[in-house]
Amino acid sequence: MLDDRVRTVLARLEREDADEREHGLPAPERARQVEPTTGRFLFALVAPQTDCEVLEIGGSRGYSTIWLAAGARYLGGRVLSLENDPRKIDAWRRNVAEAGLDDWAELVEGDAFESLRRIDDVFDVVFLDAEKEDYEQLFALAREKLEPGGIVVADNVLSHPDPLARYSAARQADPLLESVTLPLDRGLELSVVLR
Repeated sequence: MLDDRVRTVLARLEREDADEREHGLPAPERARQVEPTTGRFLFALVAPQTDCEVLEIGGSRGYSTIWLAAGARYLGGRVLSLENDPRKIDAWRRNVAEAGLDDWAELVEGDAFESLRRIDDVFDVVFLDAEKEDYEQLFALAREKLEPGGIVVADNVLSHPDPLARYSAARQADPLLESVTLPLDRGLELSVVLR
């Protein structure tokens, strides 16, 4: 649920992101968070699912995590977020705590490839927002954690056509998935595992 605590932290993070972009901060130093409309989409995707288990690959400072965890909290789910950048990990923890979502979001620190191999859970939704050249390998590892009906949402497929046009084409050509490109903000590839 989007209570006042959640809304306050989201609004602050949106202001910080806008300031960083306005001042030309290099991309690796910025939050690199999703657009607010993408956040609302993620909330809407997760909130109606009972006990929704979410895996987020690329938590950054927690903006998308907050949207996902607020949705998961609604009917009793949780978010497991992976982040490797030490400059962002402390901010993730502070922001999620300030939003009051500690009980619905957990951070796994370290390399996503190693973390994914160790994670033994099954997820309903995977949100992929990491280094673009890693999407194929990360998708392959995450797919093992999804049962039929599971969903993978990959961000930036339109804003980063190279290499992500190939990512989208591969998902859409896979007969074991139903996949569509959503022209929302920077572009989302929404893939449902059929079997």
